[in-house]
Amino acid sequence: MNEIRSFLVKKQEHGSFNNRNGKEKAIAIISIIILIVFVIGFVFGIFFFGFVGLFEILGVEYHSIWSLVLFVGSFFVLGFFIDLFADAIATVSVTYITDNKTAFIVQLFIGFLSNWLGLSIVDGFMTSITLSFKTKLIVALLLGILEPIFDNKNR
Repeated sequence: MNEIRSFLVKKQEHGSFNNRNGKEKAIAIISIIILIVFVIGFVFGIFFFGFVGLFEILGVEYHSIWSLVLFVGSFFVLGFFIDLFADAIATVSVTYITDNKTAFIVQLFIGFLSNWLGLSIVDGFMTSITLSFKTKLIVALLLGILEPIFDNKNR
């Protein structure tokens, strides 16, 4: 029993971030930053290779791999901000919809519009990659379908 008490006392002494020395605080902060960078890089990598495969299937031509990285990165960042508003609109829109199919269609439509808007804006600013109207519609539709599938937490 005394071993458990001593463990708990040691845990309380070292449990608080404020009780740690500068070296331990720096290691903790750097570790958290590295973890965040790794997670963002992993998500971007999945996003990037998904676009590479999709563009390969659809026959989209680009000047270099760096133009594709810039395109996907720009869409990733812009899409994050657009999705903040689109997700809020979708959440409010489906709050009182009891039918799952109707809620899915509403989320699909809002996701499609937000992705199409993001693709159109990035495509308009980049000259090294040009997406046809049909390609924008297909990519926006695919992303619009995937978003509600992965976002629905309570199925």
